[in-house]
Amino acid sequence: MRHLNEFEDLNYSKCMETQTNQTNNAAKFAFFYMLSLVALIFMALSTGMIIFQIINKHIADILNEYSGRYSDNAMKFAISALVISAPIFFFTMWQICKSLFSGVLEKDSGVRRWLTYFILLVSSVVMIGWLIATLNGFLNGELSTKFLLKAITAIGIAAAIFTFYFYDIKRDEVKEKKDKVVNIYFYASLVIVVAVFAASLFTVESPTETRSRKFDNMILDNFSQIDSAINEYYRGNEKLPENLEILKEEYSYIDEKDTKDPVSGEQYGYNKLEDDKYELCAIFRTSNKNDNTADYNYKEQWPHDAGEQCLSKRVWEKEIINEPMR
Repeated sequence: MRHLNEFEDLNYSKCMETQTNQTNNAAKFAFFYMLSLVALIFMALSTGMIIFQIINKHIADILNEYSGRYSDNAMKFAISALVISAPIFFFTMWQICKSLFSGVLEKDSGVRRWLTYFILLVSSVVMIGWLIATLNGFLNGELSTKFLLKAITAIGIAAAIFTFYFYDIKRDEVKEKKDKVVNIYFYASLVIVVAVFAASLFTVESPTETRSRKFDNMILDNFSQIDSAINEYYRGNEKLPENLEILKEEYSYIDEKDTKDPVSGEQYGYNKLEDDKYELCAIFRTSNKNDNTADYNYKEQWPHDAGEQCLSKRVWEKEIINEPMR
């Protein structure tokens, strides 16, 4: 009788240990699946964003100056998201596939089936929204070529995700079976991600160029401040100021830093050209004339090349007076 009780206790202990292991495995693989979902969304969207921005940069459309123009900020965000999310996605999927192969994760596990279909659901919602936005851009006048390329990109990414997960969940055997189709999906997607990342490096500006452009924009910010003060001075005195020092004395919103280069500290050049026309001079680090990433308003109002440049302006009052009647 004692041996029977010991045998029952042993079986009970083994049963409890098995249930504990299954619970721990369920929690662990739920974590892997959810983490892979988050990484997948970021990786898929960032891959599409990079391709979209490459299309925007190489296929210019004057009608879509804002919504369809190339955005260096969007490209940089997409690159950052891809660099972080792609390794996480491939690592978690490798862990899941390895566990399926070894049998630690069962093929018919509730965690695997529920979370795989959940991934498909979330991915479907995201991709549907993406396709709606792409079609909406076309209906708002985007070029047909750009729309077709973007639609192919979005549909291709969506098809790759859906077909992989549908195939994976429908597989009959997973334990100790190397599946060639899964390997093809894994390595093909890895090659595509690496290729897209490499292409992005040839499109996006370097951190040094970005920093230089931001310094130039600071100069143009100062030029705009000075231009406003000069126009205000002209309206009150019917003449241009003799120098920039007068503006600092007359107007509280013009101070020392507004009249100097933000890096070198050199005073901006100022010259009167005509009674109502003047020029401001500074050393620029970049050119904004053929730069699709440049601020549109500054590009129109203050076009400049790299190097020492003098930009001429006419006071607003004269521009309004001299404007022809319509």
